[in-house]
Amino acid sequence: TPDGWFRTGDMGVMDKDGYLYLKGRSKCMILGPSGQNIYPEEIESVLNNMPYLVDSLVIEDDGALTALIYPDFHQAELDGISGEMLKNNLDESLVHANQELPNYARIKKIEIMPEDFERTPKRSIKRYLYQRN
Repeated sequence: TPDGWFRTGDMGVMDKDGYLYLKGRSKCMILGPSGQNIYPEEIESVLNNMPYLVDSLVIEDDGALTALIYPDFHQAELDGISGEMLKNNLDESLVHANQELPNYARIKKIEIMPEDFERTPKRSIKRYLYQRN
């Protein structure tokens, strides 16, 4: 562009010292109920720190933020955690993860994925395959 920026589709904010902080991709942004910009990538980075989690994908489902979660079934099994116990562990971890997020960006429900997400050749999740709205 004339002001020196490239049109990459990345969204970010610049602080008063001129540092640029990337928030997410414009095509992934979810508009919250009160007009807030919700960047799923920010939420996913918090969720992906949960124990027994390989990867996550945040989507809007019927007006609520839902996390599709692919657990680390192998590690959970090694630790003697399976089935309902794993679900309870993930639910408990979600409570803690939500405390790190603003109210408008909190996950309302999780869905456990039985297998890993479909990915592009560069290993990004094919988000469009999982959208529900």
